[in-house]
Amino acid sequence: MYKQLIKFFNITGLTWFVPLVRIAAGENPALQIRQLFLIMGVPIIAFALFLGLWNVSASRVTTSLGAIPGPVAVWQEASGLVAEHVSERAKQTAFYQRQQQRNQQTLAENPAAEIKIRPYNGQATYFDKIFTSLYTVFAGFIIATLIAVPLGLLCGMSPVVNTAINPLIQIFKPVSPLAWLPIVTLVVSAVYVTTPESWFEKSFITSAITVTLCSLWPTLINTAIGVSSIDKDLVNVAKVLRLNWTTQIRKIILPSALPFIFTGMRLSLGVGWMVLIAAEMLAQNPGLGKFIWDEFQNGSSNSLGRIIVAVFTIGIIGFILDRIMQSFQKVFSFGREL
Repeated sequence: MYKQLIKFFNITGLTWFVPLVRIAAGENPALQIRQLFLIMGVPIIAFALFLGLWNVSASRVTTSLGAIPGPVAVWQEASGLVAEHVSERAKQTAFYQRQQQRNQQTLAENPAAEIKIRPYNGQATYFDKIFTSLYTVFAGFIIATLIAVPLGLLCGMSPVVNTAINPLIQIFKPVSPLAWLPIVTLVVSAVYVTTPESWFEKSFITSAITVTLCSLWPTLINTAIGVSSIDKDLVNVAKVLRLNWTTQIRKIILPSALPFIFTGMRLSLGVGWMVLIAAEMLAQNPGLGKFIWDEFQNGSSNSLGRIIVAVFTIGIIGFILDRIMQSFQKVFSFGREL
């Protein structure tokens, strides 16, 4: 049982629990405590030193928005954002309760009356902006994956296709999102016309497409490498068995290339998350990027603290997303180290 727990923690990246499981299983406590200190103690000490250095040096730097806030001030701003979210949700609940009571009273007076449900148009909270950013980055990431994996399979299977597409990959791969964004904005504005019934705003589509254009390359390249590095014996077996093209992809190529595909997807998601913030700033998609830009433009006394909260939020979410993709990568690596 404990071996399965250790395997689970290693796959999910929760390796700091492994020494505790080994201690519970009766292994050498001194060795496991030392391992636990290396896994958890050293990072905690390093982070504490970082907080101390930040606290000492922050007040000595004065900007146009005031002194840089220390850890305590940033924590207070984070608590304030949480309190704003709770308050806004309470207002939303009260709004719908009042509306329901009015509708019930109207129906009691006139059962044939037409009831209208009005949506709550309150201010988006910080957590709403986080959800918007996650929704946008996954939309762009999924589109990028759907484009990159088939194209990577073609590049890996056909040297001619690889030779034809490789120059385009090398040209467009290093292009910054700031260069793509004006082009995408103009194209989306010309092609997509918003109406009251539209599902998506132009800012969302612009940000998602920008994420797609910048994040598809790692998946495409790694998929092509994975396909081209398949054991030649497997390819020869497929030829001997006269497997058709679809069966080769489904039974041989995809299973063999999966570790490389998930490695590329992990890199693509990381790139997409970084690209998204810049895209949201310029496209004004109501996510974390716009939140940072609005706070910078606001210039209030607590704006800098809120921007730092957003920076930590972006980093923590990026870390979690990377851990999730790393877990998938380990699962589909079948014990191989890439």
